[in-house]
Amino acid sequence: MPKFFATAALGIEDLLANELTELGATDVHSARAGVGFNADMAVAYRVCLWSRLASRVLLQLGDVAAIDADSLYSSIQSLDWQAHIGDNATIAVDFLGQNNAITNTQFGAQKVKDAIVDQLRQGRGTRPTVDTDNPDVRINIYLHADNASVSIDLSGHSLHRRGYRSEQGQAPLKENLAAAILLRAGWPTVAERGGSLHDPMCGSGTLLIEGALMAADIAPGLLCERYGLHGWRQYDAAIWQSLIDEARQRRDAGLRRLMPMQGHDISADMIRIARANAGRAGLDQHIEFARCALEENQPAAASDGLLVTNPPYGERLGDIAALPVLYRSLGLMLKRCYAGWSAAILTGEPQLAPFLGMRAHKSHTLYNGALKCKLLHCEIAEQSVAVTTVAADFSNRLRKNIKRLGRWARHEGIDCYRVYDADLPEYNLAIDIYDGDRRHVHLQEFEAPASVDERKAQARLNAALAVIMELLEVGSDAVYFKQRRRQRGGTQYEKLAAGGHQHIVSETGNRFLVNFSDYLDTGLFLDHRPVRRYIQQRAQGRRFLNLFAYTGTATVCAVRGGAPSSVTVDMSKTYLDWAQRNLLLNELADRRHEYVQADVLQWLRDNRQRQFDLIFLDPPTFSRSKRMQGSLDVQRDHVHLIHGCMNLLAAQGELLFSTNLRQFRIDQAGLAQYHIEDISQQTIPEDFARNPRIHKCFRISHSA
Repeated sequence: MPKFFATAALGIEDLLANELTELGATDVHSARAGVGFNADMAVAYRVCLWSRLASRVLLQLGDVAAIDADSLYSSIQSLDWQAHIGDNATIAVDFLGQNNAITNTQFGAQKVKDAIVDQLRQGRGTRPTVDTDNPDVRINIYLHADNASVSIDLSGHSLHRRGYRSEQGQAPLKENLAAAILLRAGWPTVAERGGSLHDPMCGSGTLLIEGALMAADIAPGLLCERYGLHGWRQYDAAIWQSLIDEARQRRDAGLRRLMPMQGHDISADMIRIARANAGRAGLDQHIEFARCALEENQPAAASDGLLVTNPPYGERLGDIAALPVLYRSLGLMLKRCYAGWSAAILTGEPQLAPFLGMRAHKSHTLYNGALKCKLLHCEIAEQSVAVTTVAADFSNRLRKNIKRLGRWARHEGIDCYRVYDADLPEYNLAIDIYDGDRRHVHLQEFEAPASVDERKAQARLNAALAVIMELLEVGSDAVYFKQRRRQRGGTQYEKLAAGGHQHIVSETGNRFLVNFSDYLDTGLFLDHRPVRRYIQQRAQGRRFLNLFAYTGTATVCAVRGGAPSSVTVDMSKTYLDWAQRNLLLNELADRRHEYVQADVLQWLRDNRQRQFDLIFLDPPTFSRSKRMQGSLDVQRDHVHLIHGCMNLLAAQGELLFSTNLRQFRIDQAGLAQYHIEDISQQTIPEDFARNPRIHKCFRISHSA
């Protein structure tokens, strides 16, 4: 009986072995990333058509010597290729592995191709041509040590390509991985007892379509028109046709008993794609797709079923900061809408599992391509205690703050403000509202002491997230969560993600671009609002210099206030570009306003001849960069920095020096020649009144 090997993704070999046994294979034995088996050709054909898990089905011709290129060539020539490759057939060679003599797979594939072509040319007088995309016969070589396993690929293409998916989203699940998830979750048993299948973040619909194919007893390969076995010289068309006829009969019977399924997604584009994919699979009448945010889900009509989903992960979503809130929202929705159901959640970010607020009773490791994922299995219990009751103190405080600070912000013409600033020790959070064209919430959790129980802290955070979404009336897609730890070397400016999504907010007549996902901060320091207002009020007719300018918001205010010229200096090109976009957004950019990418200390030394009337100096607490000579420590270096600024300050000018180092002490003796006024209290806004140490600010001028 011929020997075969079915390849598969890591972690599902046991499932594939069970499937092959059910399809009629014998001597089934699992290996890494696949399963070996014996079968007659009818069973081998059935595996190609019916396997939901295999990637390829390889007919093994045997192992041959491959000590070096010459021995590989002669060994391949010893096999009877005329028995497998017909006249005028095209071929392709897939070559995997290497040894000491053969280190390049392309070279190995070339030697195998040469050996086959030379044998056939000698026997027939003609040689086959190579077609790497769609050959009649695909030969598979796996090199291990000094041997090569030689096979004919009866599948011809990866069997995950069922034929129904012409469009897909970012980083989609392969169809055979989706089938493995459903089998791990026990979907066939749920379907057999009449349960339903739902996916609240369905993307292009793969999990639901695979679930429907499974429940309706539809062969996953029925839509594929061509397999590798069709171009093989020993192909038996009668066997294949009988299998196709049987599969069509089973499909027609299965569709009549298929229970309705449901898929939701927040993206209208994904819903359109999912509907089109289901239509191509012949399932559009059996799966209901609708655009719906997690928070908008209604309780399931069915009392029994499986909820299965693959939430976005950092690499796919880009907005890493949004993920904890998304997971929390998913957990709340499951308890609210799917009590009594089972859930299977595939996550590429297992550390986010606690945000679901549910304990997984088991988990499996699966691989989505190279990404190691966890499949979490949960039994969904109804949420018996209201979240606002669990976090009553936090809820009450936040509700009062929203009412008081919201009224204040509207009066001041402010779109963005802090509504909660670690008011309660148990909820050590900073919550910032950014209204703009749509409300967004920037949420930061301050690092807890090691003495705090991690599970209790997680439970409190989960409750707080739910309260925040409820009271601030936002969905999970509008809340960005970050954990704020002690800063080391300017890490607050390091990039966290690559979403690149910027939003426009307003502040007393100025408009600023903010980014909630890509950095620890958003591009707008809310506590500096009074400082920016002061600059705007004092800028009329004054030449303005902005050092460590970040995103240039102070420059916008100075130019808005009448500064005839400005220089904006920062070491980051990203932030300088951002600063220029902020000026353009306010229609204030022209040639009188310069943007300089430079180390500020070096720039001060190189520009002593220049004069400015108003200077804003807001250095980081500590910074180290490849573009700097050494490091910057604001406590150690502030005297040197201030002297450098005062060398450029006109006689009647003023320097505003700000720092957020809480233990900062200005060196009065080292700066005795200047007039220094501590204006910190005047620059703390209403929404930071509980935290007057958020920054220190000094007005410095030349002594009279």
